[in-house]
Amino acid sequence: MEPITAVMVGCGGISGAWLRALKEMPDVRIVGFVDLVEENARRRADEYGGGDASIAVSDDLVGMLGHVRPQVVFDCAVPEAHCDITLTALAHGCHVLGEKPLADSMENARRMVAAAREAKRIFAVIQNRRYDANIRRVRHIVEAGPLGPLTTVNCDFYLGAHFGGFRDHMRHVLLLDMAIHTFDAARLLTGADPVAVYCHEWNPAGSWYDHDASAVAVFELSDGIVYTYRGSWCAEGMNTTWECDWRLIGQKGSLLWDGATDIRGEVVAKTGGFRSEMADLEVPTFDAGDRIGGHAGNIREFLRCVREGTVPETAAADNIKSLAMVFGAIESAESGRRVEIAV
Repeated sequence: MEPITAVMVGCGGISGAWLRALKEMPDVRIVGFVDLVEENARRRADEYGGGDASIAVSDDLVGMLGHVRPQVVFDCAVPEAHCDITLTALAHGCHVLGEKPLADSMENARRMVAAAREAKRIFAVIQNRRYDANIRRVRHIVEAGPLGPLTTVNCDFYLGAHFGGFRDHMRHVLLLDMAIHTFDAARLLTGADPVAVYCHEWNPAGSWYDHDASAVAVFELSDGIVYTYRGSWCAEGMNTTWECDWRLIGQKGSLLWDGATDIRGEVVAKTGGFRSEMADLEVPTFDAGDRIGGHAGNIREFLRCVREGTVPETAAADNIKSLAMVFGAIESAESGRRVEIAV
């Protein structure tokens, strides 16, 4: 089987996570690296190819695509560049897998999705936290039905994150840079889509961020589900996991998940009294197959879909709904009103 050929665009910090995964995949070969700072591209090329002189390096994406004619473009650039990179890659007949978030605006996201549809090419997004064995296990429980239909989902995200650098100065830093993961996880766990949101943002006293780093959001989802998000990137002590603390409430029981390996719950055993009698939820083992491994799992599925002509789970046409939750929450926070979410 001939390896799929790819060009990587954007050779900053996050590209390292991609390369660690790609080095273990013999069915794909990176034939070129592109970065506005060509030396960054050369460094990644040397890291990936061990000095292989056949790997092209450039600061010009159009020239690179014309030269090596790859099947795939991996977009690891900053969000503001995603639209131009994706449109350029699609125009050259390439499939595209991009780093989250899909785009820097809903307008650009819609342009990108439409262009992929027009080009008949796969355009997908890295949502690496979907490819975790624990979230797959929780989703399996929900689908199996012991909780009954979900009515309410709550999650908490609290970390004292001292990044330094650009995040300290970003507007909407929590919602823009992190909440996309959590909102996308809520969509995976519930199987529901966003309808509307009310969000309040603020910057707590003593914060080391220039702008709001805490938020509370109440989302209305399809099927009548209400989903609440409480989060902060300047919460010192008693931190949650990066995957949040979750409570999922159904008509027949509730489940708690700490974002790691602790999954437990109760289901109704008998009704008729003031409070129902409860039984411990049986948490089954579950084999998620190859849909695990973070970036590696996400990339493997994308490559398989390129070969088979199928649609990956994180296809942009679906992931745009998670992005809409982010921009809906930001619009609500800025306007102080409930915002209907339109994709």
